[in-house]
Amino acid sequence: MMYCTCREVHQPSLQISLDVDADRDGVVEKNNPNKGSWQWGSDGHGAVLLVNCDSESKFRKKRDCESDAIVKVSDLKDMSHMIVRTNGPSQLPEGYKLVLHISQTDAESVRIFRRRSEGTHGVISKSEVPYLGGTSEVEFFVEGLRFPDKDFEGLVTINLSLLEPCSENFPETPIFTDKVVFLMNNTSDNYPFLKGMRKLVEDSGPKLRVCSENMNRGDRWMQDELEFGYIDAPHQGFPVVLDSPRNGELGDFPYEELLGPDFGYVTREPWTEEVTSLDSFGNLEVSPPVVVNGKSYPLGRIIIGVAFPTVTQGRNMTKVVQDFLYAQKVQDPIRLYSDWLVVGHVDEFMTFVPAPDKKGFRLLLASPDAGYKLLRKVQEEGHGQAKLFEGLEDADEITVDDLLSNEKLQAENRYVQNCIDWNRDVLKRELGLDDEDIIDLPILFTILEDDRAAAYYPDMVNMIVLGKNLGVPKPFGPKVNGRCALEAEMCSLMAQLGLRCTFIDDFASYHKLLGEVHCGSNVRREPFKTKWWSLKL
Repeated sequence: MMYCTCREVHQPSLQISLDVDADRDGVVEKNNPNKGSWQWGSDGHGAVLLVNCDSESKFRKKRDCESDAIVKVSDLKDMSHMIVRTNGPSQLPEGYKLVLHISQTDAESVRIFRRRSEGTHGVISKSEVPYLGGTSEVEFFVEGLRFPDKDFEGLVTINLSLLEPCSENFPETPIFTDKVVFLMNNTSDNYPFLKGMRKLVEDSGPKLRVCSENMNRGDRWMQDELEFGYIDAPHQGFPVVLDSPRNGELGDFPYEELLGPDFGYVTREPWTEEVTSLDSFGNLEVSPPVVVNGKSYPLGRIIIGVAFPTVTQGRNMTKVVQDFLYAQKVQDPIRLYSDWLVVGHVDEFMTFVPAPDKKGFRLLLASPDAGYKLLRKVQEEGHGQAKLFEGLEDADEITVDDLLSNEKLQAENRYVQNCIDWNRDVLKRELGLDDEDIIDLPILFTILEDDRAAAYYPDMVNMIVLGKNLGVPKPFGPKVNGRCALEAEMCSLMAQLGLRCTFIDDFASYHKLLGEVHCGSNVRREPFKTKWWSLKL
């Protein structure tokens, strides 16, 4: 992203401005009053700078930002446009000059190119800007070289100065300085999510790999595109990626980036069936090891979501994928009812977390009943005017009192609770669970398109589990004594199991697009120690 400050300065008959696209309409306007700050949201302001991490070359590929020259004009489309505008006499007084300059540190993060009649040339650290006289413009193109990271906030500053000559014993003196400040990111709204994810991973120990924009091409649904598994034999074993037939913009990632020495690949593509959202692998989970009616499943059981058993027109996971999963034998699949959701994935209402007892885990279920129970408690304790979504720019704040008086929303959540309860009974039966093996999380839903549901606030059950550390969508619930009541309840429930919660802000980057933390991430886990060939079917 780009912060810009650019004031118009009047020397005798001279006007100078440094301009960028601060209102995000694709046009570099002159003297935008908001160029000195940057604000998130659809009604915000501040220009955008991309890291130039694609490749214009199809052969001997390398990222464009790794080259200090522009090979193809098309590469300029990946850069941000910046203009120096002047209006004044035909030439500056003798010894005066305009200079564009950046610090050495910032020069490691951006590269600036200037368009000239003989081509486009790079500007490194400091460069004189030609003064053309009259009303004129000098065009620049700015490319980002690296993404924000733990050691780089993403901010860089570009300065434009008018220098006045001094005697030979003194340096030139700036009599006017203008600046623009860029904030770089891979997407306009994903930095809070990545920041939270990095903190979670640092606290947990595994390695984090961020799928950059040149690989994901704008497709952020990493969980939906692939699932990790493994194959095993007495003499060899290695991980395998199962590629979903959804084939979004991440479609080439499993094959191009993961397939390699000791990393396998498999996919199943339907020939005649329509691929729906239920074919995404947020709709494919595996339980921990269980024993059901005396039968052992030491590798757990596959869980998928389908249409309700009596409905013929609902969405289903394609038969070719289901057939493949059933054919693996040792993780006998369980079919849940997920078609009541807009997206239709089982990870929207259930997950598993470790527990320190003999069972070894708990099933977490989304529960509108638990949500209303908690909010009524908040109201009864005198906090009915506390607000959900407080401070979010792209959400309408609502008080606890107003939410609880919404009869339509209550009716919608009664329906959702019935759908979840049906699945609850299936999971108890198929996984051999008792009520004490299940924890209900306070989550509300709302009915959207086609009478299907989506989470009303960020869906805490759609989390990522890294050992005893949980990456949980930040719910933005009502604050009681300065703390979000939903977060407090979640932490209390998980603390009983010795688990810690890291709340990740995914509101703009995932929740508003009908997904959450789990949808945007994936984890490659250690294989089970039990050998599949040792099992009796």
